[in-house]
Amino acid sequence: MSAESSVLVVGASAAALGVAETLRRKGHRGAVTVLGAEPHQPYDRPPLSKQILAGDWTPERAWLRPPTALSALHVEFVLGDRALALDPESRTVHTESGRTLRADSIVVATGLAPRTLPDQENLAGVHVLRTFDDALALRSALLTCSRLVVVGEGVLAAEIAATARKLGVTVTMTGPQPAPLAAQLGPLAAGLLAELHAERGVSLRLGTAATGLAGRDGRVTGVRLDTGEVLPADLVVVAVGAAPVTDWLAGSGLRLDNGVVCDSRCQAEREIYAAGDVARWHHERLDALVRLENRTNATEQAVAVAANILGADLPYKPVPYLWTDPYDTRIQVFGTPRPEDDVTVVDGAVGDRRFVALCRRDGAVTGVLGWNMPKQTRLRRQELLVPAPRTSGMAVL
Repeated sequence: MSAESSVLVVGASAAALGVAETLRRKGHRGAVTVLGAEPHQPYDRPPLSKQILAGDWTPERAWLRPPTALSALHVEFVLGDRALALDPESRTVHTESGRTLRADSIVVATGLAPRTLPDQENLAGVHVLRTFDDALALRSALLTCSRLVVVGEGVLAAEIAATARKLGVTVTMTGPQPAPLAAQLGPLAAGLLAELHAERGVSLRLGTAATGLAGRDGRVTGVRLDTGEVLPADLVVVAVGAAPVTDWLAGSGLRLDNGVVCDSRCQAEREIYAAGDVARWHHERLDALVRLENRTNATEQAVAVAANILGADLPYKPVPYLWTDPYDTRIQVFGTPRPEDDVTVVDGAVGDRRFVALCRRDGAVTGVLGWNMPKQTRLRRQELLVPAPRTSGMAVL
């Protein structure tokens, strides 16, 4: 690709901004366009469930860059216009407003859309949290509600529950896992997180799934569980995961399977790339298709995609990373641990709630888990790079 070639990034996300900034930093002089379905300039998502929801930040603090910095990039931002279709052969995108945008290279960075419960859209008082506007609407509702039920027990659900408790709201969390983040953290850390929420006043109704919502006169009154019980609520947040936004790519010929499927260079087709939550690419170290939903990956993958657009031809093979900050606790996970892995505490002590643990499978370190020890956790990350014993046959990071 020449320095004058054009690039279109679909989705005005952190990944999209990262692609644009990296292209300019590397000397690319061609036209760069960022197309976004939302009317807002690129903003940071992690603060939405914490600082923005709590009211600790003004909304503008979530912007990734001030308007002057965006202007200095000489990038055209086309906002408030949703992509409807892609023709990979001509590298043309058609939008909801009737625009036709063409570029020499296209990056799909459309992120995720929240999953919902049946009939959710027909009841007032039911929220999701994905966008800037979602966060502002939920904050407004939290200020007047008395009983909140959070449906879900993943990262987002746990952060919303923690923020709502800081605001003094009565909170119940429900979901099929036995503890918050059980699939990501394993029983030791997930159990500690359950204790932390309970200590802060969250009522945990875990190990049971929500099947639907109860309502009266068009407003939610509770959450139905698979046990037949109804948890009373005047406000409900549904945080049961999200799906990659790929519906607009139907009929494009791109391989769509839990995201846009790409090679190790994050390329789906010739000069068609994907970055961020929507990208599912071949991770050479893991020898598997991987899709990561976190802010760190969005930034790092954007850099890799921009470099490959400019001809670097480098595989993207990061160490997967997860972090969350419920209450005054910092939890970090490097690697790909599973709940069944063997866990050994190597720094600190669980009783002090300051520790680092190594997760092992067949003798290989698969994950590093840190609880309130960020520096030591980052240092232990290097142990993921140690080859597994030859007898294990495992591929490790």
